[in-house]
Amino acid sequence: MKLASIPEFIKADINKLKAKNLYRKLRIVENHDGSLIVNNKEIINFNSNDYLGLSTNQEIIKNTVKDFDEISQCSSRLVGGNNLVIEKLEHTLSRHRKTESSLVYTTGYSAVLGVLSTLADSKTTIFSDESNHASIIDGCRLSDANIRIFRHNDMEHLLELLRNVKGKKILVTEGIFSIEGDMAKLKSICKLAKEFGIFTIVDDAHGDFVFGNRASGTPSELSVNNLIDVHISSLSKALGCFGGYVACTEMVRDYFINRSRQFIFTSAIPTHLCNSALVGIGIAKKGILQRELFKNVKILHNGLKKLGYDIGNSSSQIIPIHIGSEKLATKFADILLQKGIFVHPMRFPTVKRGSAVLRLSLSASHTKKQLGYALDELEKLGKEHKVI
Repeated sequence: MKLASIPEFIKADINKLKAKNLYRKLRIVENHDGSLIVNNKEIINFNSNDYLGLSTNQEIIKNTVKDFDEISQCSSRLVGGNNLVIEKLEHTLSRHRKTESSLVYTTGYSAVLGVLSTLADSKTTIFSDESNHASIIDGCRLSDANIRIFRHNDMEHLLELLRNVKGKKILVTEGIFSIEGDMAKLKSICKLAKEFGIFTIVDDAHGDFVFGNRASGTPSELSVNNLIDVHISSLSKALGCFGGYVACTEMVRDYFINRSRQFIFTSAIPTHLCNSALVGIGIAKKGILQRELFKNVKILHNGLKKLGYDIGNSSSQIIPIHIGSEKLATKFADILLQKGIFVHPMRFPTVKRGSAVLRLSLSASHTKKQLGYALDELEKLGKEHKVI
């Protein structure tokens, strides 16, 4: 069989990525009886967003397959894919976030795109934290709005940008930032929003089911839940399931149903995944797994600081080890994988050039023995390469 020729621009760009230590490749991660295998080696996984360890919870799995009588509805919700299970999940999620209603999207990414591209237009100014996730960046671009980026969690810079801006204003931030693991200054943001008449959007994918009253999220943790106009979140992180959702007022939900292309023109989330989420929410709301998670957070935060690693302002289960060099960060990750520790080097465009980090994502399922082993290996590696 004759293969199609590869365009020169693709070859050139891939070679450029390799030369700058920005080339990426897929690895196969296999689950065997609860153990993860990479390159035929059992590993300790610090790359997962499964913060509560619910992705392998047997109660959730059993309830997922119990009434499994179709793989997919094979239709968008407005055409023929809506059902009572999806609406039950949305009702549960709105109670969880303490909002009037909610709307489920097939992924968290599409939820972010749907919210921003629907609410904003060329007459809108969007104020976005410079550390916001790629989905927010893409949603801002898709909206055709005037975009103003404020320095990460810098309220003085935000205030400076807000002055003299007229017309419709939207502010979007993450609740817990996906690389730095720190918390947005939502109290200050909400105060400015009231003063300047700003519509506020929080993407709380990494704070949901982890922080807040009964794990209801970062705005709840900071006592500003009712001051946020739109909450966006994911079902595929701490909940260990799949999908994304928006929590808001009934009228805003209705607006998304009628105007959000990411909702209108995609297939409905499969029913069995909604069943997974419904069971997962009940388990997560008990708060037991969060206590286990934060024990692990304390161990690793304290251990890395004691070793002398720069972990920035992380206050959560996401812990960045600041390395700087893309080449060195990649080398660290490769060596750690050989030692059975799976950590990903976050490089440009995820972070700024020359600001590579190793991001460790903690789970309630990590053991003290695993954390101790990881700290021992990181100590050896850091000293060998004069990072600590």
